[in-house]
Amino acid sequence: MKPAVAKVALIIGLIPLFSSPAWVASIEPDAGGLIIQAPFMSLPAYLTPTADPVSGYTMVRVTNPGAGSNSKENCGNAYCTHRYSSSQAWNADQTLLLISNGCGGMCFIDGQTYVPLFRRQRRGECEWHPRRPDVMICVAAQSISLWSPRNDRSELIFSTTAYRELRFGPSKGNPTLDGSRIVVRGATYDGKFDAFVFDIGARRALPAIHLAELPGENGFCSISPLGTYVVCIQKLPGDIENTFILSPEGHIVQSWTEHHRPGHGDMTVDDAGDEVYVGISKSAPDPYQVIKRRLKDGVVTSLSAYGEGQHVSLRASTRPQWAFVSYAGYAAEVAKHPEWAPFAQEVVALPIDGGELPRLIAQTRNVPHDYWSETHASPSPDGSQVIWSSNWGTPGGPVFDFVSRLATPGPVQNRTVRGNPDKR
Repeated sequence: MKPAVAKVALIIGLIPLFSSPAWVASIEPDAGGLIIQAPFMSLPAYLTPTADPVSGYTMVRVTNPGAGSNSKENCGNAYCTHRYSSSQAWNADQTLLLISNGCGGMCFIDGQTYVPLFRRQRRGECEWHPRRPDVMICVAAQSISLWSPRNDRSELIFSTTAYRELRFGPSKGNPTLDGSRIVVRGATYDGKFDAFVFDIGARRALPAIHLAELPGENGFCSISPLGTYVVCIQKLPGDIENTFILSPEGHIVQSWTEHHRPGHGDMTVDDAGDEVYVGISKSAPDPYQVIKRRLKDGVVTSLSAYGEGQHVSLRASTRPQWAFVSYAGYAAEVAKHPEWAPFAQEVVALPIDGGELPRLIAQTRNVPHDYWSETHASPSPDGSQVIWSSNWGTPGGPVFDFVSRLATPGPVQNRTVRGNPDKR
Protein backbone atom coordinates (compact mmCIF):
# COMPACT_ATOMS: atom_id res chain seq x y z
CA MET A 1 0.00 0.00 0.00
CA LYS A 2 1.34 3.47 -0.85
CA PRO A 3 1.56 5.46 2.39
CA ALA A 4 0.66 8.82 0.91
CA VAL A 5 -2.43 7.62 -0.90
CA ALA A 6 -5.85 7.67 0.73
CA LYS A 7 -8.09 4.98 -0.74
CA VAL A 8 -11.77 5.59 -0.22
CA ALA A 9 -14.56 3.66 -1.93
CA LEU A 10 -17.67 5.83 -1.82
CA ILE A 11 -21.02 4.11 -1.89
CA ILE A 12 -23.88 6.19 -3.25
CA GLY A 13 -26.66 6.89 -0.79
CA LEU A 14 -27.43 8.28 2.63
CA ILE A 15 -27.74 6.48 5.93
CA PRO A 16 -29.67 7.11 9.14
CA LEU A 17 -27.89 7.31 12.48
CA PHE A 18 -27.21 4.00 14.23
CA SER A 19 -29.06 1.85 11.70
CA SER A 20 -26.17 1.69 9.25
CA PRO A 21 -22.58 2.72 9.91
CA ALA A 22 -21.23 6.09 8.82
CA TRP A 23 -18.53 4.11 7.11
CA VAL A 24 -18.37 0.41 6.47
CA ALA A 25 -15.35 -1.62 7.53
CA SER A 26 -14.76 -5.35 7.42
CA ILE A 27 -12.52 -7.39 9.71
CA GLU A 28 -10.35 -9.38 7.34
CA PRO A 29 -7.20 -10.87 8.89
CA ASP A 30 -5.39 -11.14 5.56
CA ALA A 31 -6.11 -7.64 4.27
CA GLY A 32 -4.32 -4.40 5.00
CA GLY A 33 -6.01 -1.30 6.36
CA LEU A 34 -6.79 1.83 4.39
CA ILE A 35 -5.90 5.06 6.12
CA ILE A 36 -7.84 8.13 5.04
CA GLN A 37 -5.75 11.31 4.92
CA ALA A 38 -7.84 14.22 6.16
CA PRO A 39 -8.42 16.77 3.36
CA PHE A 40 -7.56 20.40 4.04
CA MET A 41 -10.28 22.20 5.92
CA SER A 42 -10.25 25.69 7.41
CA LEU A 43 -11.08 26.07 11.09
CA PRO A 44 -14.89 26.16 11.28
CA ALA A 45 -16.35 29.41 12.56
CA TYR A 46 -17.62 29.45 16.13
CA LEU A 47 -21.19 28.07 16.46
CA THR A 48 -21.47 27.57 12.69
CA PRO A 49 -22.58 24.06 11.61
CA THR A 50 -20.10 22.57 9.15
CA ALA A 51 -20.15 19.26 7.27
CA ASP A 52 -17.25 16.90 7.91
CA PRO A 53 -16.12 16.16 4.32
CA VAL A 54 -15.30 12.52 5.09
CA SER A 55 -17.80 11.29 7.69
CA GLY A 56 -20.59 13.51 6.36
CA TYR A 57 -21.72 14.37 9.88
CA THR A 58 -22.39 17.94 10.92
CA MET A 59 -19.88 19.35 13.39
CA VAL A 60 -20.01 22.59 15.35
CA ARG A 61 -17.17 24.43 17.05
CA VAL A 62 -18.65 25.09 20.49
CA THR A 63 -15.84 26.98 22.24
CA ASN A 64 -13.87 30.05 21.25
CA PRO A 65 -10.59 30.38 23.18
CA GLY A 66 -8.80 33.65 22.61
CA ALA A 67 -11.99 35.62 22.00
CA GLY A 68 -11.17 38.08 24.79
CA SER A 69 -12.67 39.11 28.10
CA ASN A 70 -15.88 40.41 26.52
CA SER A 71 -16.85 36.95 25.31
CA LYS A 72 -19.94 35.49 26.99
CA GLU A 73 -18.19 32.16 26.94
CA ASN A 74 -15.44 33.08 29.46
CA CYS A 75 -12.75 31.10 27.64
CA GLY A 76 -9.07 31.74 28.19
CA ASN A 77 -6.52 31.89 25.40
CA ALA A 78 -4.85 28.47 25.52
CA TYR A 79 -7.72 25.97 25.67
CA CYS A 80 -11.43 25.76 26.41
CA THR A 81 -12.67 22.20 26.63
CA HIS A 82 -14.83 19.60 28.36
CA ARG A 83 -13.29 17.74 31.26
CA TYR A 84 -12.31 14.23 30.11
CA SER A 85 -13.31 11.31 27.89
CA SER A 86 -14.85 9.21 30.68
CA SER A 87 -16.60 12.17 32.32
CA GLN A 88 -20.18 12.79 31.14
CA ALA A 89 -20.22 16.20 29.44
CA TRP A 90 -24.00 16.42 28.88
CA ASN A 91 -26.68 16.17 31.54
CA ALA A 92 -29.26 13.38 31.40
CA ASP A 93 -31.68 15.12 29.02
CA GLN A 94 -28.91 16.81 27.02
CA THR A 95 -30.15 20.34 27.69
CA LEU A 96 -26.85 21.35 29.30
CA LEU A 97 -23.25 20.77 28.23
CA LEU A 98 -20.39 21.42 30.65
CA ILE A 99 -17.13 23.10 29.65
CA SER A 100 -14.75 22.98 32.59
CA ASN A 101 -11.18 23.33 31.31
CA GLY A 102 -9.88 26.83 30.67
CA CYS A 103 -13.04 28.84 31.29
CA GLY A 104 -12.37 30.05 34.82
CA GLY A 105 -14.95 27.81 36.47
CA MET A 106 -17.74 25.51 35.36
CA CYS A 107 -19.22 26.95 32.17
CA PHE A 108 -22.60 25.61 31.10
CA ILE A 109 -23.73 25.95 27.50
CA ASP A 110 -26.95 24.88 25.81
CA GLY A 111 -26.74 21.15 25.09
CA GLN A 112 -28.26 21.53 21.61
CA THR A 113 -27.43 25.03 20.34
CA TYR A 114 -24.17 25.39 22.34
CA VAL A 115 -24.90 29.02 23.22
CA PRO A 116 -23.23 30.01 26.53
CA LEU A 117 -25.73 30.11 29.42
CA PHE A 118 -24.03 30.63 32.79
CA ARG A 119 -20.86 30.04 34.79
CA ARG A 120 -20.57 28.66 38.31
CA GLN A 121 -17.75 28.43 40.82
CA ARG A 122 -17.68 25.17 42.74
CA ARG A 123 -15.05 23.48 44.86
CA GLY A 124 -14.27 19.79 44.49
CA GLU A 125 -15.39 17.38 41.79
CA CYS A 126 -18.87 17.06 40.31
CA GLU A 127 -20.37 14.55 37.87
CA TRP A 128 -23.82 14.59 36.28
CA HIS A 129 -26.48 12.40 37.85
CA PRO A 130 -27.34 9.87 35.09
CA ARG A 131 -31.11 10.03 35.72
CA ARG A 132 -31.79 13.52 37.13
CA PRO A 133 -30.95 16.17 34.51
CA ASP A 134 -30.88 19.09 36.95
CA VAL A 135 -28.53 17.43 39.44
CA MET A 136 -24.80 16.88 39.77
CA ILE A 137 -23.19 14.67 42.41
CA CYS A 138 -20.38 16.61 44.08
CA VAL A 139 -17.57 15.57 46.41
CA ALA A 140 -15.51 18.25 48.13
CA ALA A 141 -13.52 18.67 51.34
CA GLN A 142 -15.33 16.43 53.84
CA SER A 143 -18.76 16.26 52.24
CA ILE A 144 -20.95 14.84 49.47
CA SER A 145 -23.74 16.99 48.00
CA LEU A 146 -26.41 17.00 45.32
CA TRP A 147 -26.11 20.28 43.44
CA SER A 148 -28.40 21.97 40.93
CA PRO A 149 -26.24 24.16 38.64
CA ARG A 150 -29.19 26.09 37.18
CA ASN A 151 -30.28 27.60 40.50
CA ASP A 152 -26.97 27.00 42.31
CA ARG A 153 -28.67 25.17 45.17
CA SER A 154 -27.01 22.35 47.04
CA GLU A 155 -28.26 19.57 49.31
CA LEU A 156 -25.74 18.13 51.76
CA ILE A 157 -26.19 14.34 51.92
CA PHE A 158 -23.04 13.27 53.79
CA SER A 159 -20.32 14.80 55.93
CA THR A 160 -17.48 13.31 57.92
CA THR A 161 -14.51 14.28 60.05
CA ALA A 162 -12.95 10.83 59.70
CA TYR A 163 -10.98 12.04 56.66
CA ARG A 164 -9.14 15.26 56.01
CA GLU A 165 -10.24 15.25 52.36
CA LEU A 166 -12.68 13.36 50.14
CA ARG A 167 -12.25 12.93 46.38
CA PHE A 168 -14.55 11.67 43.62
CA GLY A 169 -12.18 9.12 42.10
CA PRO A 170 -10.20 11.36 42.13
CA SER A 171 -10.90 12.81 38.67
CA LYS A 172 -12.06 9.54 37.08
CA GLY A 173 -14.99 8.59 39.28
CA ASN A 174 -18.50 8.00 37.93
CA PRO A 175 -21.80 7.00 39.53
CA THR A 176 -23.58 3.74 38.76
CA LEU A 177 -25.85 3.77 35.71
CA ASP A 178 -28.87 4.48 37.91
CA GLY A 179 -27.07 7.08 40.01
CA SER A 180 -27.57 5.15 43.24
CA ARG A 181 -23.94 4.65 44.27
CA ILE A 182 -20.51 6.23 43.96
CA VAL A 183 -17.05 5.43 45.29
CA VAL A 184 -15.28 8.11 47.31
CA ARG A 185 -11.59 8.16 48.19
CA GLY A 186 -10.69 9.57 51.58
CA ALA A 187 -7.29 10.83 52.72
CA THR A 188 -6.63 9.86 56.32
CA TYR A 189 -4.88 12.14 58.78
CA ASP A 190 -1.79 9.91 58.72
CA GLY A 191 -1.41 10.27 54.94
CA LYS A 192 -3.02 7.03 53.78
CA PHE A 193 -5.97 6.47 51.46
CA ASP A 194 -9.23 4.64 52.02
CA ALA A 195 -12.09 4.15 49.58
CA PHE A 196 -15.72 3.56 50.41
CA VAL A 197 -18.97 3.01 48.54
CA PHE A 198 -21.60 5.63 49.27
CA ASP A 199 -25.28 4.75 48.81
CA ILE A 200 -26.95 7.98 47.70
CA GLY A 201 -30.53 6.85 48.31
CA ALA A 202 -29.85 5.52 51.79
CA ARG A 203 -27.39 8.35 52.58
CA ARG A 204 -25.07 5.67 53.92
CA ALA A 205 -21.36 4.90 53.61
CA LEU A 206 -20.25 1.28 53.43
CA PRO A 207 -17.20 0.13 55.44
CA ALA A 208 -13.85 1.56 54.41
CA ILE A 209 -11.53 -0.24 52.00
CA HIS A 210 -7.94 0.33 53.14
CA LEU A 211 -6.07 1.03 49.91
CA ALA A 212 -2.69 0.89 51.67
CA GLU A 213 -3.20 -2.89 51.81
CA LEU A 214 -3.00 -3.04 48.00
CA PRO A 215 0.37 -2.93 46.18
CA GLY A 216 1.55 0.49 45.07
CA GLU A 217 -0.02 3.92 45.44
CA ASN A 218 -3.63 4.55 44.53
CA GLY A 219 -4.38 6.45 41.34
CA PHE A 220 -8.17 6.39 41.57
CA CYS A 221 -11.17 4.20 42.35
CA SER A 222 -14.64 4.08 40.80
CA ILE A 223 -17.84 2.08 41.12
CA SER A 224 -18.78 -0.37 38.35
CA PRO A 225 -21.86 0.44 36.22
CA LEU A 226 -24.20 -1.85 38.18
CA GLY A 227 -22.55 -1.22 41.54
CA THR A 228 -21.26 -4.78 41.80
CA TYR A 229 -17.57 -3.90 42.03
CA VAL A 230 -15.10 -1.24 43.10
CA VAL A 231 -12.35 -0.77 40.50
CA CYS A 232 -9.05 0.69 41.73
CA ILE A 233 -5.95 1.59 39.71
CA GLN A 234 -2.69 1.27 41.64
CA LYS A 235 0.60 2.83 40.54
CA LEU A 236 3.75 0.78 41.13
CA PRO A 237 7.45 1.68 40.75
CA GLY A 238 8.58 1.96 37.16
CA ASP A 239 5.38 3.72 36.12
CA ILE A 240 3.48 0.43 36.18
CA GLU A 241 -0.30 0.42 36.64
CA ASN A 242 -2.19 -2.54 38.10
CA THR A 243 -5.96 -2.86 38.36
CA PHE A 244 -7.80 -4.40 41.29
CA ILE A 245 -11.46 -5.41 41.19
CA LEU A 246 -13.00 -5.53 44.66
CA SER A 247 -16.40 -6.16 46.16
CA PRO A 248 -18.14 -3.12 47.71
CA GLU A 249 -16.95 -4.47 51.08
CA GLY A 250 -13.33 -4.56 49.91
CA HIS A 251 -12.75 -8.24 49.10
CA ILE A 252 -10.44 -8.72 46.10
CA VAL A 253 -12.23 -10.36 43.16
CA GLN A 254 -9.61 -9.84 40.44
CA SER A 255 -5.98 -8.65 40.33
CA TRP A 256 -4.84 -7.53 36.88
CA THR A 257 -1.09 -7.31 37.32
CA GLU A 258 -0.26 -6.68 33.65
CA HIS A 259 0.57 -3.01 33.14
CA HIS A 260 -2.31 -0.87 31.87
CA ARG A 261 -4.35 -3.84 30.58
CA PRO A 262 -6.44 -1.87 29.96
CA GLY A 263 -6.23 1.79 30.94
CA HIS A 264 -7.39 5.19 29.67
CA GLY A 265 -10.82 3.65 29.36
CA ASP A 266 -14.33 3.44 30.72
CA MET A 267 -16.84 0.87 32.00
CA THR A 268 -20.21 -0.36 30.75
CA VAL A 269 -22.46 -3.44 30.61
CA ASP A 270 -22.13 -5.55 27.46
CA ASP A 271 -24.79 -7.51 25.58
CA ALA A 272 -24.21 -10.56 27.79
CA GLY A 273 -25.03 -8.51 30.88
CA ASP A 274 -21.42 -8.48 32.09
CA GLU A 275 -19.76 -5.40 33.49
CA VAL A 276 -16.66 -4.65 31.42
CA TYR A 277 -13.78 -2.22 31.26
CA VAL A 278 -12.86 -1.10 27.73
CA GLY A 279 -9.59 0.73 27.15
CA ILE A 280 -6.08 0.69 25.72
CA SER A 281 -3.79 -2.22 26.57
CA LYS A 282 -0.09 -1.55 27.06
CA SER A 283 0.97 -5.14 27.73
CA ALA A 284 1.39 -8.42 25.88
CA PRO A 285 -0.27 -10.18 24.21
CA ASP A 286 -2.29 -7.20 22.95
CA PRO A 287 -0.15 -4.05 23.30
CA TYR A 288 -1.80 -0.84 22.07
CA GLN A 289 -4.97 -2.62 21.06
CA VAL A 290 -8.40 -1.54 22.24
CA ILE A 291 -9.58 -4.37 24.49
CA LYS A 292 -12.67 -5.29 26.51
CA ARG A 293 -12.07 -6.99 29.85
CA ARG A 294 -14.73 -8.61 32.04
CA LEU A 295 -14.65 -7.45 35.63
CA LYS A 296 -15.84 -10.75 37.12
CA ASP A 297 -13.10 -12.98 35.68
CA GLY A 298 -10.66 -10.86 33.65
CA VAL A 299 -11.44 -12.47 30.28
CA VAL A 300 -10.15 -10.23 27.47
CA THR A 301 -11.63 -9.61 24.03
CA SER A 302 -9.53 -7.62 21.56
CA LEU A 303 -11.57 -5.04 19.65
CA SER A 304 -8.90 -3.65 17.32
CA ALA A 305 -5.38 -4.14 16.08
CA TYR A 306 -2.30 -2.32 17.37
CA GLY A 307 -2.86 1.37 16.83
CA GLU A 308 -2.78 4.97 17.96
CA GLY A 309 -5.81 4.75 20.25
CA GLN A 310 -5.41 7.16 23.16
CA HIS A 311 -8.66 7.23 25.15
CA VAL A 312 -11.93 5.28 25.20
CA SER A 313 -15.31 6.61 26.31
CA LEU A 314 -18.48 4.66 27.07
CA ARG A 315 -20.56 7.64 28.19
CA ALA A 316 -23.33 6.79 25.68
CA SER A 317 -25.08 4.95 28.50
CA THR A 318 -28.20 4.11 26.49
CA ARG A 319 -26.03 2.72 23.67
CA PRO A 320 -23.50 0.69 25.67
CA GLN A 321 -22.52 -1.43 22.68
CA TRP A 322 -20.35 1.40 21.31
CA ALA A 323 -16.89 2.45 22.48
CA PHE A 324 -15.87 5.91 21.27
CA VAL A 325 -12.12 5.89 20.69
CA SER A 326 -9.88 8.94 20.31
CA TYR A 327 -7.03 8.18 17.92
CA ALA A 328 -3.87 10.30 17.79
CA GLY A 329 -0.82 9.78 15.56
CA TYR A 330 -0.16 10.79 11.97
CA ALA A 331 -1.84 9.32 8.90
CA ALA A 332 1.41 9.08 6.92
CA GLU A 333 3.06 7.03 9.66
CA VAL A 334 0.07 4.74 10.22
CA ALA A 335 -0.14 4.13 6.46
CA LYS A 336 3.35 2.57 6.58
CA HIS A 337 1.98 -0.21 8.80
CA PRO A 338 -0.91 -2.03 7.07
CA GLU A 339 -1.21 -4.36 10.06
CA TRP A 340 -2.14 -1.43 12.36
CA ALA A 341 -5.64 -0.14 13.01
CA PRO A 342 -6.06 2.34 10.12
CA PHE A 343 -6.91 5.43 12.16
CA ALA A 344 -5.03 8.65 12.94
CA GLN A 345 -6.35 11.93 14.36
CA GLU A 346 -9.88 10.53 14.27
CA VAL A 347 -12.78 9.67 16.53
CA VAL A 348 -14.07 6.17 15.81
CA ALA A 349 -16.96 4.22 17.34
CA LEU A 350 -16.01 0.57 17.83
CA PRO A 351 -18.63 -2.11 18.57
CA ILE A 352 -17.80 -3.98 21.77
CA ASP A 353 -19.99 -7.03 21.12
CA GLY A 354 -19.54 -7.76 17.42
CA GLY A 355 -22.33 -7.82 14.86
CA GLU A 356 -21.68 -4.23 13.81
CA LEU A 357 -18.89 -2.48 11.96
CA PRO A 358 -16.80 0.47 13.18
CA ARG A 359 -17.97 3.98 12.38
CA LEU A 360 -15.96 7.07 11.63
CA ILE A 361 -17.29 9.97 13.70
CA ALA A 362 -14.82 12.76 12.89
CA GLN A 363 -11.39 13.56 11.54
CA THR A 364 -10.02 15.83 14.26
CA ARG A 365 -6.94 17.38 12.64
CA ASN A 366 -5.59 17.39 16.18
CA VAL A 367 -1.79 17.36 16.08
CA PRO A 368 -0.24 15.62 19.11
CA HIS A 369 1.27 18.19 21.48
CA ASP A 370 0.39 18.05 25.21
CA TYR A 371 -2.27 16.85 27.63
CA TRP A 372 -4.60 19.82 27.14
CA SER A 373 -4.68 19.26 23.38
CA GLU A 374 -5.62 15.58 23.60
CA THR A 375 -8.89 14.72 21.84
CA HIS A 376 -10.78 13.12 24.79
CA ALA A 377 -13.90 12.33 22.72
CA SER A 378 -17.01 11.78 24.86
CA PRO A 379 -20.53 10.99 23.61
CA SER A 380 -23.86 12.24 24.95
CA PRO A 381 -26.00 9.76 26.94
CA ASP A 382 -27.98 8.69 23.85
CA GLY A 383 -24.97 8.73 21.52
CA SER A 384 -26.47 11.34 19.20
CA GLN A 385 -23.66 13.83 19.85
CA VAL A 386 -19.93 13.51 20.50
CA ILE A 387 -17.75 16.27 21.95
CA TRP A 388 -14.02 16.29 21.16
CA SER A 389 -11.05 18.66 21.35
CA SER A 390 -8.60 19.79 18.69
CA ASN A 391 -5.81 22.31 18.12
CA TRP A 392 -6.79 22.15 14.44
CA GLY A 393 -3.32 21.43 13.12
CA THR A 394 -1.43 23.97 15.21
CA PRO A 395 0.62 22.35 17.99
CA GLY A 396 0.74 24.80 20.88
CA GLY A 397 -2.14 26.78 19.41
CA PRO A 398 -5.59 27.26 20.93
CA VAL A 399 -7.47 24.05 21.72
CA PHE A 400 -11.14 24.16 20.74
CA ASP A 401 -14.08 21.90 21.51
CA PHE A 402 -16.24 20.54 18.69
CA VAL A 403 -19.48 18.57 18.70
CA SER A 404 -20.26 16.05 15.97
CA ARG A 405 -24.01 15.63 15.54
CA LEU A 406 -24.67 12.03 14.55
CA ALA A 407 -28.34 12.52 13.75
CA THR A 408 -27.29 13.89 10.37
CA PRO A 409 -27.03 11.25 7.59
CA GLY A 410 -23.71 10.93 5.83
CA PRO A 411 -22.05 9.07 2.95
CA VAL A 412 -21.00 5.48 3.48
CA GLN A 413 -17.33 4.71 2.97
CA ASN A 414 -15.26 1.57 2.93
CA ARG A 415 -12.14 0.97 4.97
CA THR A 416 -10.59 -2.35 5.89
CA VAL A 417 -9.88 -3.00 9.56
CA ARG A 418 -7.50 -5.65 10.77
CA GLY A 419 -9.08 -7.04 13.92
CA ASN A 420 -8.34 -9.55 16.63
CA PRO A 421 -11.74 -10.65 17.97
CA ASP A 422 -10.26 -13.42 20.10
CA LYS A 423 -10.68 -13.95 23.83
CA ARG A 424 -7.85 -14.63 26.24
